[in-house]
Amino acid sequence: MKEIPKKIEKKTEQIEGRNSVRELLKSGNDVNKLYIQKGEKHGSIIEIVKLAKEKKIVIVEEERYKLDQMSETKNHQGVIASVPPYNYYTVDDIIKDAKEKNEQPFIIVLDGIEDPHNLGSIIRTAVCAGVHGVIIPKRRSVLVNSTVNKASAGAVQYMKIARVNNLNDTIKYLKEKDVWIYGTDVKAEKFYYEEKYDTGVALIIGSEGTGMSRLVKENCDILVKIPMTEKINSLNASVSAGIIMYEIANQRRKN
Repeated sequence: MKEIPKKIEKKTEQIEGRNSVRELLKSGNDVNKLYIQKGEKHGSIIEIVKLAKEKKIVIVEEERYKLDQMSETKNHQGVIASVPPYNYYTVDDIIKDAKEKNEQPFIIVLDGIEDPHNLGSIIRTAVCAGVHGVIIPKRRSVLVNSTVNKASAGAVQYMKIARVNNLNDTIKYLKEKDVWIYGTDVKAEKFYYEEKYDTGVALIIGSEGTGMSRLVKENCDILVKIPMTEKINSLNASVSAGIIMYEIANQRRKN
């Protein structure tokens, strides 16, 4: 009888998919063990195995059915990495990173994003746009898991993500650090491209269904909106975040 493999232990997490695992290995973050599908010795798998060997990571070849049983995303692409649990950063770590780069803080604050694919997409765009860190609440938010890693195409490895007890307390703390708080709201009077983002910026993106919570909205310094047609009055959270992130990034590149 074929042995049915156990899920990777709770004290570890896993990252799945070729792009995600390759970026993990390139980032230098810890890897406990690498599982490779037997017979997969072509394409990007060759690079992944090479990187793992260079870092002296244990490589285990398994039959496809075993990887299928282990997989959380159900789309492992022949490779799964067992890793320590994600090590969240602090808000101060994010601010320090901006200071060390001699840049004004550029932070994304997520208020109730519960879809792991949205979180992964936002993190991926944030890395590309030069964001220093992403802040999520401990309640009403998806955690960094294998699905988030895969949706970000490995970008999680390059982003400082902080998990906080209270978003409103965090917003007040950011204001004390001279960071202006921008919220997205369909009823805002100003379009996102009419604002100048020449100070420290924390951009708040609300949940997929209800947007920002009332108190978070009240604590924003400025509210902005994205132009919409009459037929559609909302965008996916990751799309909204990407549009405004790149406006901020483009303004900063010009200055």
